[in-house]
This record gives sequence, C-alpha cells and structure tokens, in this order.
Amino acid sequence: MRSLRTGLPGTGLSLAAVVVGAAMLVTAPVAHAADTPLRDLAAAKGKVVGTAVTGSKLTGSYGDIAGAQFNSLTPGNAMKWGSVEPTQGSFNWAEADQIVAFAQAHNQQVRGHTLVWHSQNPSWLTNGSWTSAQLGTLLQNHINTEVGRYKGKIAAWDVVNEAFNEDGTYRSTLWYNGLGANYIAQALTWARAADPAAKLYINDYNVEGVNAKSTALYNLVKSLKAAGVPIDGVGLQAHLILGQVPATLQQNIQRFADLGVDVAITELDVRMALPADSAKLAQQAADYKAVVAACVAVTRCVNVTVWGFTDSDSWVPSTFPGYGAATPYDESYGPKPAYYAIAEALGGGTTTPPTGACKATYGVTSQWNTGFTGQVTIACSGASLSSWHANWTFGAGQQVTQAWNAVCAQSGATVSCANASYNGSVPDGGSVTFGFNGSWSGSNPVPTVTLG
Repeated sequence: MRSLRTGLPGTGLSLAAVVVGAAMLVTAPVAHAADTPLRDLAAAKGKVVGTAVTGSKLTGSYGDIAGAQFNSLTPGNAMKWGSVEPTQGSFNWAEADQIVAFAQAHNQQVRGHTLVWHSQNPSWLTNGSWTSAQLGTLLQNHINTEVGRYKGKIAAWDVVNEAFNEDGTYRSTLWYNGLGANYIAQALTWARAADPAAKLYINDYNVEGVNAKSTALYNLVKSLKAAGVPIDGVGLQAHLILGQVPATLQQNIQRFADLGVDVAITELDVRMALPADSAKLAQQAADYKAVVAACVAVTRCVNVTVWGFTDSDSWVPSTFPGYGAATPYDESYGPKPAYYAIAEALGGGTTTPPTGACKATYGVTSQWNTGFTGQVTIACSGASLSSWHANWTFGAGQQVTQAWNAVCAQSGATVSCANASYNGSVPDGGSVTFGFNGSWSGSNPVPTVTLG
C-alpha cells in the first residue's frame, strides 16, 4: 500500500555480545533471533512469510535479517509506476532489479507491487489529458512492459490496488473515471497475457474483517470468476491499530477462499501510540499472533507479509504522527515480542512458560560513578524454554549501553532483551544468564523483570 520509510536512524539499542574468555566482547545485531527462522517455520506449515523491503538497505544486518527470516520479498516502492517510469518512455529498473536479484540469491519469492493504483503515479500520467482509448493503451503498455520484464521471476502481482471506498463503492480514480469499472478486468487480463505463470491479486486495506468494503471486494471477485477473468487471489493489507484485529478476520479469509482464490495478508503492521511500553508490546504480540494464526487456520491463506520488518523502515511515523513501533523488529534490528508471537503462530512453540515455572531475576553486580553492570538470570523449574525474552522498565532514567549473551533494545524507559542465537534453550531445572552495562544518575533502583 504505502511507502516504506527511507531512512530514519535508529534511536534505540540492539547489541548482542559474545564473551570470549573473560574480557573480550563482540557487539553486533543478531539476525537470527530464534533457532528456527520464520521462513522455515512457515514452510513447514505450507505457508510463505514475507516482508516489504527497501532495495538500498539490503546489506549488513538489514540484508542478513531479510534474507534469513523471510522467503518472500515485496518491493516497498521500487515497482510502482512513479518509480519505474518517472518520465514517459524513460525507465528506471535499478532498485526493482536489485530486489529481484537479492531474492534469487536467497531462494526467495518476489511479490510484485503494484501495477494499477491511484497513488504514486508519475506526474506526466496524472496531469495528462487522455482519451479513454489513450488511457487504456497507456495502462496496457505499462503492464506489458513491467510484467514482461520480470516474467518468470515474480510469484504474484498485486495487479489492482485499493479499488474501493469504505462504503463499498468504487473509488474515483484516474482509472475508474477514464475506463470505468472494467479497468480491473482489463488489467488482470493483460497481466495474465504478459506472464501466464504469475498469480494475480486484487489488494486493498480495511477489508480484513467482514464489512461493506470487503463484501464489495468479495462480490467483485465472485463476478470476475464467473466471467472467466483471470483472478488468483485477494490481498488483505492489514495495516492495523493496536488491539483492533477484526473478530471476523478468519471468517473473512475463509469466505474468499471458498470462492476458489488464494488469500494473502500483504502489508501487515500493528501501530501503537508512542512511546512503546511493555504492555503495548505485549498487546502487539497478541495481535500479530492472532493475524498469523488466522491465516494458518485457512488452507488457501498462502502468505503473510509484514510491511517492513524493522521500525526504522516503517511508513507509520511519517503518516500517523504520534504512532509507530509497528513492526516485529525495533529500529536497531532487535526482535520484539511480536517477532516471537509470529514464530509461535507458525508452530515455533510457546515462548511463554506456565505461570511461575520460569522466572527472571535482576541484579546489579557492580556500580560506579554514573555507570553499573547488571545481570539477569532466567531459571526454570517445572517447564523449559526453547527461546526467551525478558522485559523491564527502568524507574530512574537508566540506560543500557552494552549487552552480552542477549539482544537488548531500549525505547524510553522500557528494555526488551531476547536470547542470542546460542542460548535460547533453558532446560527444566536449569538457567541462563545475560549481562549488560548501563548508565545511571541520582539513583539506580532495581526493576521487576517479566518473561514473555
């Protein structure tokens, strides 16, 4: 749907450190947040898990995570008309080609996004005075050119994007006004001719639950199939607000599947009012889990794609002032509770132990002037963990500056730490410990640590 953000520097902290001997620390973000990557968990369920990406960022930790955790990539902006043909007849495929090449190198699918949309079109197109015939020719040529360029390299195309108003009427756009409602059938037909192997989708937002808009989409898909128009799937964008996953999500997915089409969650994020805190992050995790679980429950729900996996590459803060923290990773590439919730919904096993069976204990092992060393021990009795994350809120402005044996992120006073790649397992009767250095001023009270 929307633009991915183009580069806000991370303001949190996400450091993992490996202790070598007693003194040497190596600090770097951990790309593999859990022992089993999301893409492998999804594949075991017969699903695809994807992320929207910005091509220029596909290096370093960003590239490591995108390649390791996901088996599908969606170009956030690189395949939109305004990006590929900013001047009529002059094309720029650089970023789109880069994303496709990265996906091929990492054994990933590519989801093409998007061919026909009312937004992010070049000014030469939107400001032109076109007859209906001219407009149809422009659209057909665009589809032939772009889909043809990537023939055999794109698993699915979001052919038509955001065709409806909230009340279920057709959105007034360049395409609808110039070509009528039949532009949708025409676009699908042209896309099929350009690449017969690619799956063809109609994609929209606020159609996750059963409502007037999703019912209009349902009726459209039903009529297209009856008319023999090529339509393979429906994309539910799922740009959600914290705590507002529609109760009818799974029912809605199922009714589209019953029409004989696939369903994909195409642009999932869950935004919250900032600042984030442990309670909001826990609710966000529950929301992500609910969405992924609904898809897992329906055989023809084939793909869940998050709209950017890290908060540093999210469209939310610039579009919804005061909101953010919408993705499964923080701005410094630390996995949030939402990441583990996705893993759990994909069959990765629970990351939350039975109440009281596993506990986290926080202690200050040394303190000086304005600094201190903290230590957290996670111990289990009556349960075991395959992965863990510990959360706490500082009460006096303390800041984590360095961590080891864990991946830690801090947002305001809230700290969230997850296991490193090598110490996620806590056996029944066993424990693991991680440590960190921090700064303090005035006082350094000990917070309460929670697991989950």
